[in-house]
Amino acid sequence: MKKTTTLLLAGAVAALTVACGDGAGKKSAPMKIDNSLTEAEKSAGILTPEVMWKMGRVGGSVVSPDGETVLYTVSDYSMKDDKSSTHIWSVPTAGGEAVQITDGAGKESSIQWGDDGSRIYFLSTRSGEAQLWSAAPDGSDLRQLSAIEGGIEGYGLSPKGDKVYYIKRVQVEKRKSSEVFPDLPDSKALIYDDLMARHWDYWDDGSYLHLFVAEMKDGRMAEGVDIMPGEPWDAPMAPYFDAAEIAWNNAGTQLAYTCKKMKGKQYALSTNSDIYIYDLAAGTTVNITEGMMGYDKYPRFSPDDSMVAFTSMERDGNESDKDRLFIAVLATGEKKYLTENFDYNAGNVTWDGNDKLWFLSPMRATYQLCKVGTDGSPVEVVTSGAHDLNAFTMGGGKLVAELTTLSTPSELFAVNLTDGMLSQLTNTNKEIYDNIRMGEVRERWVKTTDGKQMLTWVILPPDFDSTKTYPVLLYCQGGPQSVVSQRWSFRWNFQLMAAQGYIVVAPNRRGLPSFGQEWLDQISGDYSGQNIRDYLSAIDDVAREPWADETRMGCVGASYGGYSVYFLAGNHQKRFKAFIAHCGMFNFESMYCGTEELWFPNNDLGGSYWSDSPVAKRSYANSPHKFVKNWDTPILIFSGLNDFRIPYTENLQAYTAAQLMGVPARLVAFENEAHQVFKPQNSLVWQREFFGWLDKYVKNSQQETASAAKQ
Repeated sequence: MKKTTTLLLAGAVAALTVACGDGAGKKSAPMKIDNSLTEAEKSAGILTPEVMWKMGRVGGSVVSPDGETVLYTVSDYSMKDDKSSTHIWSVPTAGGEAVQITDGAGKESSIQWGDDGSRIYFLSTRSGEAQLWSAAPDGSDLRQLSAIEGGIEGYGLSPKGDKVYYIKRVQVEKRKSSEVFPDLPDSKALIYDDLMARHWDYWDDGSYLHLFVAEMKDGRMAEGVDIMPGEPWDAPMAPYFDAAEIAWNNAGTQLAYTCKKMKGKQYALSTNSDIYIYDLAAGTTVNITEGMMGYDKYPRFSPDDSMVAFTSMERDGNESDKDRLFIAVLATGEKKYLTENFDYNAGNVTWDGNDKLWFLSPMRATYQLCKVGTDGSPVEVVTSGAHDLNAFTMGGGKLVAELTTLSTPSELFAVNLTDGMLSQLTNTNKEIYDNIRMGEVRERWVKTTDGKQMLTWVILPPDFDSTKTYPVLLYCQGGPQSVVSQRWSFRWNFQLMAAQGYIVVAPNRRGLPSFGQEWLDQISGDYSGQNIRDYLSAIDDVAREPWADETRMGCVGASYGGYSVYFLAGNHQKRFKAFIAHCGMFNFESMYCGTEELWFPNNDLGGSYWSDSPVAKRSYANSPHKFVKNWDTPILIFSGLNDFRIPYTENLQAYTAAQLMGVPARLVAFENEAHQVFKPQNSLVWQREFFGWLDKYVKNSQQETASAAKQ
């Protein structure tokens, strides 16, 4: 008999209905990785980095064609082995027991149902390389379908199941000196004549991701045909290589894909990607968004194949312009802007019949499910509450979403399409939820210096006592245009910070989405302006509370947040006792020619450091390195040596400056990480250094207590 309970997600505005069977959250087969809590961890009841890394990570969900079942992946991490395993799970969309259906070595990903629901398809590395596999929906009758040399990096089964596209890296150009000069085979030089020699975390070696189309014959995938022969660009696009940028039409006769068909300097200066449709029979490719100058992405054919929905940014060179939802009528070329009167982004777009689309949108620091008709009717916001719906999938009239809050990692929820009510389907980390106390999350509206209201999340330590005082952390968001929403991070985790005894202040300062395009655009060309004042408004507002120790405050952030830390280190008027910067921009002049995506500083800084633009002159005059003479506060600096987005040399400069200024400083450089830290043991090093620094210079500061100061 099905049992219905209520799981309270700390920090949520309201409780969400949980529909789970008696065995929900239990595993049907023993995992290779045992991440059970120890008795000591249960007794302590505190979220630590070690406990957090025992959490299973839910993702990759897909609903069956009949709407009865949802498959998803769970990744578990072994700290001892410094690796992860990912397997497929199954749960009824009506609620019930979650069952693990794949096991063994390797990682599974990219699940897809066959059209009739009798088979499932997925990528697996169990044979050594990522290949296409198939199984019955319960995980039995496991078969390897492909044997492509070097493996494949993504795929998509056509709706009829008779064809597959797959993604594979292809050598197109000669970059290695040993290729140019065959008589020098031991030379390790790379040779370039244009920009984009490196991107994010890799050097351009002349290879690109291409799309191949293959037949499915006798239950096997044949060798495919490259539909981009000789083309020197990636599909899906660098640097994220997201297979969601590719889609079959429902007849299985055309393939839509996103590509930025430009190179070198042009590529470095532009965000103008387009959507192309490849016709299998004719072997021709057509650009359906030519003349639309920003990012055009994520094509989706309507059920009758007469239209393609896609998202589009208007302005070239601005990666954070509004994600507008369009449909293109293929017969006429007409384009309809469906979200013109909706001042928020659209993502994860899905058709429901030929006259309606569902999508996700960031709104007031949450992500909600929305729908819109193709007839020009207004957008309807379907869900509400303090949560992020990060992805969703539909089938058989059912919709299942992946949901996080600031207090819970991703779990699956069924969404009632009539009233937006959410019913929890998975409880992957039940043992942790049952034994680890989370802090209260408060929504606080702070008045800014220009008289506006700013949403700020305040996360309190577990067992918070308002009669006591606590050290306080200001969190500076990166991006710079990425929302401080109800997301769960496995590095910048607010509950983890609160569990160590800190009050966390996380403002949605100027330049963040979900509060309209004007709020978002304000930061471009004004890094040192209103958004910095917003940070200080938030921390000063909370510091006035009797339970906030204003003599023990720290400031932390990554990327643009790292820039914010570096800037505030020279302009904080003695507010903070310690700073932590991760992969931040320190010297705008060296950053400009050291980075690769030059459209970014052109848009956000106003141009190059030799530009005569007043905006650029203001930006470079306020580069953090110009204020090092004011540095007087301990600073911890993290950097990844494979970071080319914000070159690691930015952080080396900051570390050198701090040392020369006589400021207590520590550099933690990860030789095998880039702009983020992903490897389990590296992450634990990061978190131990992070909290060790804060505990030494903030929590255990020998300054007088706030209560004495306020008296």
